[in-house]
Amino acid sequence: MTAPRILIIGGGLAGTCLAWRLHERGVPFMIVDRDEPGTSSKIAAGLVTPITGMRMNLSWRYDTLHPEAVVFYRHLESVLGSSFYHDLPIVKLLRDQWSADRWQKRREQPDFKPYFKDTQNPLVDENIFSAPFGGFEMQHSGWLDSATFLAASRAYFIERGCWQTGESDGSLVWRGETFTHAVFCIGWEAARHAWFDWVPFGSARGTVLQVKADTGGETRIINRGCWLLPRADGTLRAGPTYELSFDDASTPSPAAIEDLETKLQSLLKQPYEILDSQTAVRPIIPRKHALIGFHPGKPNIGFINGLGSKGVLRAPWVGRQFVEHLLDAKPIEPDMDLAGNF
Repeated sequence: MTAPRILIIGGGLAGTCLAWRLHERGVPFMIVDRDEPGTSSKIAAGLVTPITGMRMNLSWRYDTLHPEAVVFYRHLESVLGSSFYHDLPIVKLLRDQWSADRWQKRREQPDFKPYFKDTQNPLVDENIFSAPFGGFEMQHSGWLDSATFLAASRAYFIERGCWQTGESDGSLVWRGETFTHAVFCIGWEAARHAWFDWVPFGSARGTVLQVKADTGGETRIINRGCWLLPRADGTLRAGPTYELSFDDASTPSPAAIEDLETKLQSLLKQPYEILDSQTAVRPIIPRKHALIGFHPGKPNIGFINGLGSKGVLRAPWVGRQFVEHLLDAKPIEPDMDLAGNF
């Protein structure tokens, strides 16, 4: 059998985590990426939350994915001499009485108990934040500074000659070098590729704001309708919006900004100033937590996609699953296997 040599098409979160998993196993690879500034991986908040969504469900396989992700990112911080993963409590302020009633039921369920902390009220400074229905503080939560993680990884791989700027169509020959496999990790743009037009892609355009506001020195992530993430420079990131659209990936719509401002006004009692905005498109593959594997008609063409809003949490695990399938013939779980779906 020919020793594997992998062309990774796309250097976002999925492609970079795949590269590190291959690096761990000593498998040669080349990342080819267009190196655009406004990708969803680079502007994502990178939140890692055990209790998620309006219905306050436990995040899928959190007890498995979270420990693996933390070990993965912490190890790479030491390798890269950089800091990008931050353990941080997330305060969930409830939006209405329905949410408050639902939380009273959730908090009594044994599988929820490890992931929240009983704290004295008020949870937040109610001169700054609106919290008429109370809330709770999550633990075993945090965020990944994905832009810093990706930039540090890129520099490391460039130094070792395995990261290049460019655009590949999936050919197994790249600038005179031959590879055994090409793996597409290009997010929502895979929907435009003829090899994957049978995958039922959707997409969500999301906008994140950079905001200046007096939050009384609050260092936790605060969420009520939208989240506020404190940054080291004293500003905050606020978001996201959610628009089902493939179009104008880099331009926030007026409706998106208006929606986010409405949410900020319901959260903050203090004035704020919008300093900047960023917009990008995230892929959605309905009813999938991820979709990985090899094209059913092209066994040398791989695919990692559909990690969604939990990409920071899932990418280290998904990357390992893909590599173990490639190198060790470990089966991909049927629900996530590209070749066996649709």
